[in-house]
Amino acid sequence: MIFTKMHGTGNDFIIIDDRDEKFLNRESSIAKILCDRHFGIGADGILVIRNSNSADIEMIIINSDGSYAAMCGNGIRCFAKYAYDENIIKKNEISIMTGDGIKIAKIEDNGGIAEKVKIYMGTASFETKNIPALLKEDIINHTIFVNNKEYKINSMLMGVPHTVVMGKLEKFDVNEGKYIEKYNEIFPEGTNVNFCEVVDESHVKVKTWERGAGATLSCGTGCCASAVAANKLGLTGKKVQVSVPGGIVYVEIEEDGVYMIGDSMITFRGETDLI
Repeated sequence: MIFTKMHGTGNDFIIIDDRDEKFLNRESSIAKILCDRHFGIGADGILVIRNSNSADIEMIIINSDGSYAAMCGNGIRCFAKYAYDENIIKKNEISIMTGDGIKIAKIEDNGGIAEKVKIYMGTASFETKNIPALLKEDIINHTIFVNNKEYKINSMLMGVPHTVVMGKLEKFDVNEGKYIEKYNEIFPEGTNVNFCEVVDESHVKVKTWERGAGATLSCGTGCCASAVAANKLGLTGKKVQVSVPGGIVYVEIEEDGVYMIGDSMITFRGETDLI
């Protein structure tokens, strides 16, 4: 198998071009093998390239534990850059089919290479049936107790389920997210967990526990969810710099939805005999 390793603000992925469907229906087992950081290549997940009848290209996302993800913000930036740089789709606007529908990637070109990618991430839904969550009312500043600790949570569907906990980051260990993720009294399918600190009205800091991957250096959909939650609570404006352990992305909240802007990087290419 030929592969490319990429990352978006430290959220790393293995890109596999499978337009000939050689690995069809094997994605889960492949992800668990390749993403192992000791016995494999090491990554937070794999991104599989497939042809699409309704978009320019399709992205299949599999987490490191083998579970399927409908959407990944950092992943789709890496995916779009790869498709552009490798001349698979050489357009300044690329339509990408995901499990959360078609997303549009706008490419900022620099000498034939995608330097920045702006992604239309869709809209955030606070309806509990969409998250899904087992409460009737929107989850905004809702109090829960996990392991005898109080959390004020804000939950939404931002492509995938996200829960945002506001507060000083120093008060939270990101690994606390594993217990909120599986808080079955509310989240029957689990949730991604973001701890978000507001610096000022245009800047937040975030650290994320990802459902299916654990603590990551960055989560694109989590950055968007955190910006949306902070704005909804009246703590920030509609254009926000989001600082994560792996770098910086920018989130813009428009009338038609949420946009994320950031870079991505190819770290290395290789061939593996593990598959």
